[in-house]
Amino acid sequence: MFVSYKWLSEYVDLTGITASELADKITKSGIEVEGIETLNEGISGVVVGYVVEREKHPDAEKLNKCLVDIGEEETVQIICGAANVDKGQKVAVAKVGAVLPGNFKIKKAKLRGEESHGMICSLQELGIESKLVSKEFSEGIFVFPNNVEVGTDALAQLNRDDQILELGLTPNRADCLNMLGVAYEVAAILGRDVKFPSIELSTNSEQTSSYVSLSVEASEDNPLYVARIVKNVKIGPSPLWLQTRLMSAGIRPHNNVVDITNYVLLEYGQPLHAFDYDRLGSTEILVRRAFDGEKITTLDDAQRTLTSDHLVITNGKEPVALAGVMGGANSEVRSDTTTVLIESAYFTGATIRKASKDHGLRSEASTRYEKGIDPTRTREAADRAAALMAELAGAEVVGGVVEVDTLSTDATVVSVTLNRINNVLGTSISKDIVSQIFTNLKFDFQEDNETFTVKVPSRRGDITIEEDLIEEVARLYGYDEVPTTLPVGESTPGRLTEYQQKRRLVRRYLEGAGLYQAVTYSLTSETKVNQFALEATTPIRLAMPMSEERSLLRLSIVPHLLEVIGHNVARQIDSVAIYETGSVFLSTSENELPVEKEHLAGAVTGLWQAHLWQGEKKAADFYVVKGVLDGLFQLLGLESQIEYHQTAIDGLHPGRTAIVNLDGKSIGFIGQVHPTVQKELDLNETYVFELSLKSLLEAEVEAITYTSIPRYPSMTRDIALVVDKKVAAGDIQKVIAETGGKLVKDVSIFDLYEGDKMEPGKKSVAFSLRYFDPERTLTDEEVTKTHNKVLKAVEEKFAATLRS
Repeated sequence: MFVSYKWLSEYVDLTGITASELADKITKSGIEVEGIETLNEGISGVVVGYVVEREKHPDAEKLNKCLVDIGEEETVQIICGAANVDKGQKVAVAKVGAVLPGNFKIKKAKLRGEESHGMICSLQELGIESKLVSKEFSEGIFVFPNNVEVGTDALAQLNRDDQILELGLTPNRADCLNMLGVAYEVAAILGRDVKFPSIELSTNSEQTSSYVSLSVEASEDNPLYVARIVKNVKIGPSPLWLQTRLMSAGIRPHNNVVDITNYVLLEYGQPLHAFDYDRLGSTEILVRRAFDGEKITTLDDAQRTLTSDHLVITNGKEPVALAGVMGGANSEVRSDTTTVLIESAYFTGATIRKASKDHGLRSEASTRYEKGIDPTRTREAADRAAALMAELAGAEVVGGVVEVDTLSTDATVVSVTLNRINNVLGTSISKDIVSQIFTNLKFDFQEDNETFTVKVPSRRGDITIEEDLIEEVARLYGYDEVPTTLPVGESTPGRLTEYQQKRRLVRRYLEGAGLYQAVTYSLTSETKVNQFALEATTPIRLAMPMSEERSLLRLSIVPHLLEVIGHNVARQIDSVAIYETGSVFLSTSENELPVEKEHLAGAVTGLWQAHLWQGEKKAADFYVVKGVLDGLFQLLGLESQIEYHQTAIDGLHPGRTAIVNLDGKSIGFIGQVHPTVQKELDLNETYVFELSLKSLLEAEVEAITYTSIPRYPSMTRDIALVVDKKVAAGDIQKVIAETGGKLVKDVSIFDLYEGDKMEPGKKSVAFSLRYFDPERTLTDEEVTKTHNKVLKAVEEKFAATLRS
């Protein structure tokens, strides 16, 4: 809710309270003021000018040479490119030396050989958003009404010498979605009175009932409906003060009638709608549920198909408004409108919310209906609008109203004792202070033997139980005044479980390795739900999904990480490394909740390292990602229990994909995204992995053992073995380690050759073997004996030969 400080001061005396001080007090009382905007901040030197003469620029077809009176001794010449500038207008002029938004300083200039001493401004150039400028002035300069004095501060005339407080309202404080509601709140905080707008309503001898009849079929959805008629209306622009107040609240001005309905909405919190009476098509108003398949064209010129869940206002035959959301184009107030029917009604929030959501229409009216309005203001708001139309649009108000009222108006009564208040708050507040707080809140209450019985005003629908009253006392007494106490009693300090500690360790390691954490949706689409799933189960569909793109619970995290990669690549961020720890959801049986299993997934694309000054670049590849995982397994103490085996997985490159086994059981995969999938997603070469984090973190880990620093030297032998291409190097490495026994401490691969000097179908894999005995120095004979044993084993197992 945007609250104008100047407008608010008409309802509450704010003498001695600055906007900043008021914001602090409101925030401390429980409603956060998210910001204060000074509308004229950074703007100076803008005055009202009068265009004395206008002629075309002699050397530029689209420029105008204007002679402007700015309230000084001499007129000034200003070159203006606006198409709507003309002689006799009063306009906003930024004088030489003026400063406009963005620290744009106005200087003397020459435009096509003609001097220009200032600038004639549009509203946008004065810092007003384009969407808030009326269509009449959306292109070109703004023209003031004739009663504005030349030379005066243009910003003051536009109400830009104001400050706007942005209230961050929680759903329970719908009472502050209007100026009077905020006035009640501020008056209670300051201990001052609320000044209500005066309604001077003069009616003619006619009766509204002779113009229109009213019936409500859907009384549960619409328990109160009030209609008024005003005639002889003269449609035109609203006065400047009204337009600027609407703009300050974030609403675009249209014409005097529509602006008045919006103004009353902001003032009272009661949504109104103005129908062109002559375009209704009948003298009947019927409120009912829509028929399935019924259509209406709304004010935004969109044709909408209705269902029986939607409430409509009809002329007895066809809809003329989608109740509480938007009017119909067939009854819109236009420039030739002369008779207006004012609708002021109470609609139930759930019905309006359904229509608003179904049609994607979120309006100022629907917002207030959804959160709840004060039904006691419904009639008064209609009277206020009619009085303003008589004043600002020359209307003649027809006597009486037509209404249907089936609304239950029983007030909520809540009681609380002084002892209960003090026990909950830990205070010793006196009954006089509590009485004063309820008086400041304008609550009707009785006090009997320190028991307060409060008749809750209809504007405060959030107060229903005694704890609500205690909260009111606490926030107006001052949270800063509530004493601080420490809990008494024995307590066990909280700590992370072993699983949580390990998960935190995993996240820190991956971030240290250069991957950023991502958090993606747990919901996915029909096309993606089965992609890269570690366990194939029946996907679980939501009963009421927000969209088809988010209708199923995910079985894998990788598709979502690929979306993140694609989002970044589309914005020229080509090197991305991300990971996520999150749940996947596996179905068990039809009527049971799914099993949640926590997975770890990652995706890497682009350069892994880039030291451009030294001319070094390293692109991410399979072994980069495998190295990151190897480091993780080592950190968790699982490196001896992990094995990789080449495999084929849908969506991944068949030659660059491996399953990851833990103690012989598959826990995930690592691989390159298949080139065709990369092309479909518009990605570059991308590598992914997904592991069962639960399996990793709950795996039994061997106890850490320490060995002394070696006293004896080791010996290293290198061998290059020629084997069939189908033979996995890891299998050879495993046989070497097993055959070498206790003497072979390390076996590492350091070269692979498959060049043209190798016979077809063969490859050369080079291993480095380190022999070591912690008890003694090995002799060449002992190492040679074991080395020959290794060579014989690989020859027999893999038909391997030494490369010459």
